[in-house]
Amino acid sequence: MIDILIIGGGASGLAAAVSARQTAPAAEVVIAERLPRVGKKILATGNGRCNLGSRFLSAEHYHGSVDAMDVISRTPAAEEFFRSLGVLTYSDDQGRLYPYSGAAATVLNALRQRAEALGVREECGMTVSGIAQKKDCWLVTAEDGRTLKCRRLIIAAGGHADPKSGTDGTMLRILRDMGYPVAECCPAVAPLKTDPALLKGLKGIRARCRVDALAEGKLLHSEEGEIQFTETMLSGICVFNMAWLWGRYGEKLRISADLAPDMSHKEVCAYLREIRRISGGAPVSELLGGMFRKELAQYIIRTALRRKDISEISRLTDNDLSHVADFIKGLSFPVTGCAPWQNAQSTYGGVKASCIGKDMGSMKHRDMWLCGEIADTAGDCGGYNLQWAWSSGILAGTNAALSLKGGKR
Repeated sequence: MIDILIIGGGASGLAAAVSARQTAPAAEVVIAERLPRVGKKILATGNGRCNLGSRFLSAEHYHGSVDAMDVISRTPAAEEFFRSLGVLTYSDDQGRLYPYSGAAATVLNALRQRAEALGVREECGMTVSGIAQKKDCWLVTAEDGRTLKCRRLIIAAGGHADPKSGTDGTMLRILRDMGYPVAECCPAVAPLKTDPALLKGLKGIRARCRVDALAEGKLLHSEEGEIQFTETMLSGICVFNMAWLWGRYGEKLRISADLAPDMSHKEVCAYLREIRRISGGAPVSELLGGMFRKELAQYIIRTALRRKDISEISRLTDNDLSHVADFIKGLSFPVTGCAPWQNAQSTYGGVKASCIGKDMGSMKHRDMWLCGEIADTAGDCGGYNLQWAWSSGILAGTNAALSLKGGKR
């Protein structure tokens, strides 16, 4: 019988395996992974560089019922954890941590090599179809007929995001059938959909701005960064960090982009009046030429002055210029949906905190622990989700191993 079986060989599962084996060196630790190889999703993080953590961890960057910062505060920071695996890290000016090599493969190789050196065994190509608790063990069955029996079980199978990496929500459905309350899931750290008609002329444009998320007349969240426009969606990190709000507010959600965040409305109007004064006979299309790239400038002018048949800047009234400033300071888009799961980096929703103890143990079943994306917490873009994966995995692995030494949990 296996001592500790971990379902899922992603970030949290690998961290749990390493931690469990280090805590109980004599224990047999096995990872059951759906894909032919563990850790595929790690290779895609940070655009292949692996943004493995952040120096600026705080509760405001996590969303959901599970208190992520409580778990993180009781485990090593990503920098410390990976230094123990022989991986050097560095941080950029925003505190995002990366491996010194700049390659996600460095992170995955370190985890796999340490797990292998510790004697962790992998059962790959195993799609779990059911789990059942017997009197003194867990039985885990797979679609191919394989059955694994274990004394302790760690669920690290992820949520719904990025299904090509092996996470399609199957384990959440199994847990729901077992009586676990699961918060409604939606894509997190993902682009947001809007009315395609509002994006005509914006495809491919990037612009520095402040993004506000609003619903029911309330400001929900603000973030500065670069917004990116596609034919049907709003993208960019500042938008990604609003995606979890779609699960809470749905079509009540609206995104507003302030394209001149370092200027007040009054200052924008003063600038536009100055342009009018020195414009001579310049066409209206050149009004914002000194402020934005051509495509964005033309979009704002066309949208703000839709019913105006004015050819020269000099003929624009103060009211016209104020209306242009309105759009510069608040280009607004209704949110009609979120990007599909294959375009999401993490899952908002999961097993609710009421079923997860401070040690990441199940409150409904003895000898089971849950970690990573399966839990109801989602972090912002910038290393927060991977820090949660490492921390929750370390805590689950450590406590599962300690329970072997002290008997049943």
